[in-house]
Amino acid sequence: MTTHDFLIMAIPAVVALLGGVLAAVWTPGHQARSLIQHFAAGVVLAALAVELLPEIEREHAPSLVLIACFALGSLFMYGIKLWTLRMEHQATLSGAAAGMGSGLLLATSIDVATDGFIIGAGFAAGGQTGTILALGLSVELLFLGLALASSATSGRRIIALSGALGLTVLLFSVLGSVLLTGASHAVIGGTLAFSAAALLYLVTEELLIEAHEVEEKPVSTLVLFGGFLAFWSIQLIGR
Repeated sequence: MTTHDFLIMAIPAVVALLGGVLAAVWTPGHQARSLIQHFAAGVVLAALAVELLPEIEREHAPSLVLIACFALGSLFMYGIKLWTLRMEHQATLSGAAAGMGSGLLLATSIDVATDGFIIGAGFAAGGQTGTILALGLSVELLFLGLALASSATSGRRIIALSGALGLTVLLFSVLGSVLLTGASHAVIGGTLAFSAAALLYLVTEELLIEAHEVEEKPVSTLVLFGGFLAFWSIQLIGR
């Protein structure tokens, strides 16, 4: 792993911290939050369609490996969802709002660690995959800081939490890159297939579902496509 790669990996961590700083001074309204989520969903969809899936094809891993790893990724994210819902239910029954926050924070940390490993796998695959994924997932992490403002947190606590999550994504990016560098095409392709399932879950089960909790404005559709186009434009210009 080169110094240049490390600096690129650090971008999502810095963005996560900046999101926390922004959330400490500005709490977006429901409509603004929905638009941010639509834009982030468009960016992540572009990262999946424009960079990740083509890179999986370029690895030429066995089809059965890719199918199995995508299925495992789907089951893993589904398990996280069930676990989070259970934590919320138990906290609601006990009336422990703080406990619910801790459970959701732990689930978020797992999600962020997965994102970091995805970025590391992209760098291990070579080419521009790691850079593209780092930039794309940075948008998600920027929103994450703003999302923390909706919890029972404020000020320095939001900044500290965002910084910790940023450090988590950086550590797991480095870990993924170190563990997968020099790995076989089957291993890298399988890891990217697992990652594709995680990103698809992020868009369909987190960003868009939460975005639709408020009354959606017609412009939201344009914002979604705008996020996709912005990411795709960066990828096309950088070729």
